[in-house]
Amino acid sequence: MQKTNAAGNAPDTLTVTREVLIKRTINAPRKLVFEAWADPDHLKNWYAPDGCTINIVKYDFREGGTFLTCIRTPSLHDCWCKGEFLNITAPEKLVYSMIIADQHGNAVKPVEAGMDPDWPAETIVTITFEAQGNKTNITLHQTVDEALARQTGAYPSWLSMLDNLEATLTRELR
Repeated sequence: MQKTNAAGNAPDTLTVTREVLIKRTINAPRKLVFEAWADPDHLKNWYAPDGCTINIVKYDFREGGTFLTCIRTPSLHDCWCKGEFLNITAPEKLVYSMIIADQHGNAVKPVEAGMDPDWPAETIVTITFEAQGNKTNITLHQTVDEALARQTGAYPSWLSMLDNLEATLTRELR
């Protein structure tokens, strides 16, 4: 008889969850790319997937500051999210929490917000900004299973938003 651990797996079996990790080079200087995340007037121009809009109710960009936003989709439900800025090291790094919320900023279970029941109630997003001449290498990490993020549309939404970010900054640099 083979021994099992508390999860019921054989001791030499390891379940590895691959979290969301996206790397992208943006054709804009690091300071400008970071500012696009820091300034809500910039953020509203790109921080929603194609065909969607963002409503920024609150955006207190400082460590310990909080935000409340809603991404509005024409075909699905509104996606309310609140969070806290956990670490801001301008223009190198940004870390914030994302919590599924209602329009009043109260945390709700993902399933109550119309999301997949396996989606975590809170995720942490870490973005690093590395200067490469007049370009910026972005690394985005979110503490959610990548397969689940792909299945629910969150992963392609990040890709779409990063495309929007680059297009917005390209227009600004002209």
